[in-house]
Amino acid sequence: MNNSRADIEKNYNAAIITLSDKGAAGLRKDESGPAIKQMLEKSGFCKVEEELIMADEPEELKTALIRMCDSCGYNLILTTGGTGLSPRDFTPEATLAVADRNVPGISEYMRAKSCEITPRAMLSRGVSVIRGKSLIINLPGSPKAAVENLGFIMPALEHALEIVSGSGGECAAHGA
Repeated sequence: MNNSRADIEKNYNAAIITLSDKGAAGLRKDESGPAIKQMLEKSGFCKVEEELIMADEPEELKTALIRMCDSCGYNLILTTGGTGLSPRDFTPEATLAVADRNVPGISEYMRAKSCEITPRAMLSRGVSVIRGKSLIINLPGSPKAAVENLGFIMPALEHALEIVSGSGGECAAHGA
């Protein structure tokens, strides 16, 4: 019996980290994390297993990313916040510090598409990387921008997870 793609669901797991000093202190409600979770889970290919709200502390972020990749084995880790120009924005640096490989096209595409909405998008410093078999993507901290950016990359995200996790074929095999 042949199974069609519709019969075979690939379920990937994910974690979301919100970087916000005010959110971690309980002074601001996290709206980005829940919005990202809802979007991912509606996609049908990814289930959010863990959500964290942390202060903008690079060492703590590095520790969390390493744990999520190496111990938990999450396929996808999305961060939201800490990608701007303020003195406390260190999410890209912490992410790069734990990376095995860089995936610049994802972040470049998000910035390019965002610049069609607002020229301020060019100020985002978010990065996308691979650690082991995990894909880590930095999203902006604003709920609107986080959802928009995730929406831009959603059409390619499942295929990216297939490749990174080793469960999919090469891009050329899929006509990409």
